[in-house]
Amino acid sequence: MTEYKEKVRYRFGWITGTALVLSGCAAGPDYRAPAPAALGVPAAYSQGGGAPLDEAELGAWWTRLDDPALSGLIDRAIAHNLDIVQAQARLRQARESLRQARAAFLPQVNGSASGGRNYSSRDAGGRLDPSGNPIGGGGSNWSSSYSVGANASWQVDLFGELSRSAEAARADLAASGYDLANVRATIVSELVTNYVQARLAQEQLRVARETQAIQQDNYNIANWRLQAGLVSSIDAEQARAQLAQTNATVPQLEASLRGSLNRIAVLTGQAPGEATRSLETPAPIPAAPAQIATGIPADTLRQRPDVRSAERALAAATARIGVAQAQLYPSLGISGNIGTTSNSFKDLFSLVTGGVFANVAQVIFDGGRLASQVRSQRAATDAAFAAYKQAVLSALEDVENAMASLSSARARKAEFATAYEASNNAAILARSQYQAGLIDFQTLSQSENSLLNARNSLAGAQSDEVLGLAQLYNALGGGWQNMEGRPPS
Repeated sequence: MTEYKEKVRYRFGWITGTALVLSGCAAGPDYRAPAPAALGVPAAYSQGGGAPLDEAELGAWWTRLDDPALSGLIDRAIAHNLDIVQAQARLRQARESLRQARAAFLPQVNGSASGGRNYSSRDAGGRLDPSGNPIGGGGSNWSSSYSVGANASWQVDLFGELSRSAEAARADLAASGYDLANVRATIVSELVTNYVQARLAQEQLRVARETQAIQQDNYNIANWRLQAGLVSSIDAEQARAQLAQTNATVPQLEASLRGSLNRIAVLTGQAPGEATRSLETPAPIPAAPAQIATGIPADTLRQRPDVRSAERALAAATARIGVAQAQLYPSLGISGNIGTTSNSFKDLFSLVTGGVFANVAQVIFDGGRLASQVRSQRAATDAAFAAYKQAVLSALEDVENAMASLSSARARKAEFATAYEASNNAAILARSQYQAGLIDFQTLSQSENSLLNARNSLAGAQSDEVLGLAQLYNALGGGWQNMEGRPPS
């Protein structure tokens, strides 16, 4: 008996050892991240830049606008935005998928137990057939049966099917983490955009209402001069038309303000209305900082979460080539069982039986299905590489466009500031000259319209500068670096 046990132990050890040695041979290519040169990444941006990026500043770039109300809204959005909550749920799903892939490396053990009473119209006399049923005789018509058993199975990872599956699951988990980071960065950028648009609408409303007061005064003067016989009714009608046109812009601006406030409420996970009541009090458009570090194009691969997600998707697709290839090779499984059966509970463990088995399986003919799966996964990997390169190039395009937009907004702001100063001086002079009867109303109207346009254009350029800043920081991949539970680098 001892010799038999030694033989079983030796054979089991040989099978297991051989399986472990073979399991180190993982099918498929080992993943290597593409070099920046293979992705067409230039050494520098076409519009300059190059100052090193501060990751901490990039992660909370909106604080450079020095607007506590905006910072508070972003904190709430990060905590309660429902798009972020959905991305967090998808990340948890990916984490569980990785746990499931890792569980495949371990044996699966199942146990069972049963007990019951069997009845026969003829008494069994304690005799049972091989299935445990009474076969007649003297004694009771009732008999008992009990059984306890367990079985285990282990799929040996001979050619890396399980390890490649786990590798793909790890890459998917990282990609989900970067998807969450991308959602957060996008929500931050959208919230800043709507906040700036709300402040712009408030500024334009202020300009419109001040203009209304001036144009109402002009209309009163035109009416007085008409009644005095100094001018024709043309002046009064032109003044009335100008005032009505300005009045018509107010509802449109109020609707724009309300739309921005409603969007802010939803972005922060709240119902529109009361949630943004405090923002209805007018406040200035935030001022953009003068200096912004943009780094170099290669930083895009490290800072943009959507680019890193695409890179991890490429890694997952590469690993799945190995999964498909491993299915072309033999598979090895080890299984075992142990159990006991008795018609008496006290004698249940008097006889225990069991066994250990190994089985090898190999597909001989499947019409080329498995080979086709390998080719299909190679094609999917080629597509994933193209998607990764596209994400990189699109990110560089975003940065270049954002830099151009910011530069344009700053140039326009400087010119509109000059235009506003000149238009304001001209309007003051025209107003006094019209009151003195030195010019006609048409000249005054042109001066007033130029001033209104200059004030609105200056406010628009100021908001465009901040929006350009938000666009640039979002293009650089800012807004997620300081997030809790950030994806691994």
